[in-house]
Amino acid sequence: MRITVIGTGYLGVTHAACMAELGFEVMGLDVDVEKVAALASGRVPFYEPGLQEVLRAQIAAGRLSFTSDHAELAAWAGEGAVHFVCVGTPQKKGEYAADMTYVDAAFEAVARAVAHQGRTLLVGKSTVPVGTAARLAERIAELAPDAELAWNPEFLREGHAVEDTLHPDRLVIGVRSPEAEAALRQVYGRLLEEDVPLVVTDFPTAELVKVSANSFLAVKISFINAMAEVCEAAGADVMQLSEALSHDPRIGGRYLVPGLGFGGGCLPKDIRAFMARAGELGVDQALAFLKEVDAINMRRRARTVDLAREQCDGSLLGKRVAVWGAAFKPESDDIRDSPALNVAASINLQGAQVTVYDPKAMDNARKMFPTLSYAGSAMEAAEQADVILHLTEWQEFRDLDPAAVGVQVRNTRIIDSRNALDAAAWRAAGWTYRALGRP
Repeated sequence: MRITVIGTGYLGVTHAACMAELGFEVMGLDVDVEKVAALASGRVPFYEPGLQEVLRAQIAAGRLSFTSDHAELAAWAGEGAVHFVCVGTPQKKGEYAADMTYVDAAFEAVARAVAHQGRTLLVGKSTVPVGTAARLAERIAELAPDAELAWNPEFLREGHAVEDTLHPDRLVIGVRSPEAEAALRQVYGRLLEEDVPLVVTDFPTAELVKVSANSFLAVKISFINAMAEVCEAAGADVMQLSEALSHDPRIGGRYLVPGLGFGGGCLPKDIRAFMARAGELGVDQALAFLKEVDAINMRRRARTVDLAREQCDGSLLGKRVAVWGAAFKPESDDIRDSPALNVAASINLQGAQVTVYDPKAMDNARKMFPTLSYAGSAMEAAEQADVILHLTEWQEFRDLDPAAVGVQVRNTRIIDSRNALDAAAWRAAGWTYRALGRP
């Protein structure tokens, strides 16, 4: 069996490299010729720990290649291949709904390419509105009668994508035939031998799993951030509250850390697309609570800006602000819907001189926010700062010596929007330490 991966973004490159790591011959396809050339030379166009090493090893082993030609892909794959479609579903401009342009185009192109290749399986991995697979199955039947569709949602966490692919906590496949199930069991045979749980289901259930998981995670994050709002008003400490809640086995402590909230290319757009699809299905009230989840998340950004203004004696005009962090989360250079950069840009618009540093996301940040200033290190960003904002919880920032940083700044004031620094250590070094949801 040969495997192809259509779309070489974050999901596609990871899936292609890891399928080769599992021993398959894999070919990735993308319409972006420059991206294909970069990947073929062993360069991953984004930062993900461990991915480039796997990519280069599999290219060197001859198991992984890339193309921009659908005909070449189909001829190479032959009969019995499994084709994974891993293209993006961004949010539509001006709407909550998902933009299905790329998914539809990808399936259309690959179905046409394999129309005469005999029995083959097309597998969707993109996060799509429920009902998409049934619609695509009809179109595929028209274009390639010997091709069949299955749905296999991904559950990757940026910063842990290789581990999550090679050692997932579960596999979900939506299929309509025993043959499709058998093919995917063969693809994931090594993982199933490691007793990875497999859930075999229908199309709509498979489509709902990823967006339901993301929605539940968003609810948990926004719940503790809502408690942070209450704690600030009541003079309580949300970190101690979170610790007390985490000891309840029904709740647990994972993702119960209050802070600046979620961002990135998945959670925000996925919960909005979920709400939009629920409205189309006539059950919009079932997901009405997600609007408040989204609103709580966005309010944390506004509160961080307010806190920065408070620390600058009521006005940000002319103040020097150091921002530690640009990526939406650590171990990533992804700045899509980054809370850190959203806060930095808002503060800049209020007249502050903002200097940003991030261990991996500097190039992406510069392209998206060229009006901000950038530094080569956290210490450089802190020079003569009136206040420091810790906005992405990289380990590098936790390891800094508060006393050494204090020598660099104009005023020893820090806002820990991620509740990740050692508050006692910073205060002992003479800093005014503030954090969301804490006295």
